[in-house]
Amino acid sequence: MRDDGHSENYVRQVSTEINWLRRDGWRYDSYESACRARESQTESGEMRRRYRLMYGILRRFDEDGVFPDFRPKEPLFKRGAYHKLDPRLGSVVDAFVVDGKARGLKGKTIKGYASAASLFLLAMQERGRESLGDVTEEDVLSFFAGPSGGPAYSSGFEKEVASALTSDLGPMSDDGRRVAAYVPRIRPRRNNIQYLQPEEVAAIRNVLEDGESGLSLRDRAIGALLLYTGIRPCDIVGLTMADISWDRDEISIVQVKTGSPLVLPMSAAVGNALFDYLAEGRPSSDDPHVFLGLARPHDPISACAVWHVASRMYDEAGVRTGAGRRGTHLFRHNVATAMVGAGTPRPVASAVLGHDDPSSLDHYLSADIAHLRGCALDAGRFPVREGVFDV
Repeated sequence: MRDDGHSENYVRQVSTEINWLRRDGWRYDSYESACRARESQTESGEMRRRYRLMYGILRRFDEDGVFPDFRPKEPLFKRGAYHKLDPRLGSVVDAFVVDGKARGLKGKTIKGYASAASLFLLAMQERGRESLGDVTEEDVLSFFAGPSGGPAYSSGFEKEVASALTSDLGPMSDDGRRVAAYVPRIRPRRNNIQYLQPEEVAAIRNVLEDGESGLSLRDRAIGALLLYTGIRPCDIVGLTMADISWDRDEISIVQVKTGSPLVLPMSAAVGNALFDYLAEGRPSSDDPHVFLGLARPHDPISACAVWHVASRMYDEAGVRTGAGRRGTHLFRHNVATAMVGAGTPRPVASAVLGHDDPSSLDHYLSADIAHLRGCALDAGRFPVREGVFDV
């Protein structure tokens, strides 16, 4: 591991667990049980996570001959409810996945529905139900009811569970539809739309242009794409060298979410940030993706990395440092409201954002404060008790 460039600290952590296994490993029949024993010796969540990482490395090397190669690996204990399900209930999720693929559902949709169904079924299993046929109406209603009597889950979660249960589950289909009929219909919650204030946009723009800020060249390139194009993180992650046309000042992609092509104009701010990163900040690699990880072997970044870039932008700009939304979608809201506020026709704004359906823009228009103020009625025309509007 030292010869391959792993840090001394990383080598020491692995060596510590090898020595512990040499001394006490005879007490345990698997790497999983040894790992749980080590986890029981600490109250630190970080140490428990480290043990799971170390014992996953050791098991893969011992059983499969896989040597650590800097790439993230599947944890020793898989997360999620599905892996805790007994085979009979787990087969319900398996049947849904097969049906979802046959119906052409997107992988992300299948994963989300399967996760929701697994959580529901695990709760049924913990109530002593061994199959869908054992689940009663009381079981279902108890699961969805919160401590105060209101719904414990969102309307979206309810729909995911019901959709999974009403899929073609083979011999379990009748029981699935019966259980789905017990699922209560939950009213969707309407959340206030978060949007960036003009002064927040100005502060973020300043840190992107400031070469002395704490943002790396990669951060600035990703930040410019977020701020000036509203492109989705999944499309930033998938961006390749071939997608950038320096001659035409365009970025051409096929959107991950919709599967539709999208051509974006590349402004000077975006083009300069991309060029600086590619020329001076990008690790040397034959990988066609534009944005690569900083650590070897410099694989393409994940959408989670884009979220962390956005978080650093907020911190450097000194905005949204307290409570409040800080995600990447705020930039998409900002591009939409800026275009509409400047008089851009709705079909054009919708096309720039990559919407298949122009009505998708309606969600963003609710944050167009400037035009919404013009729709407000003058309260002076109505009889209002004196002092109501006093500050």
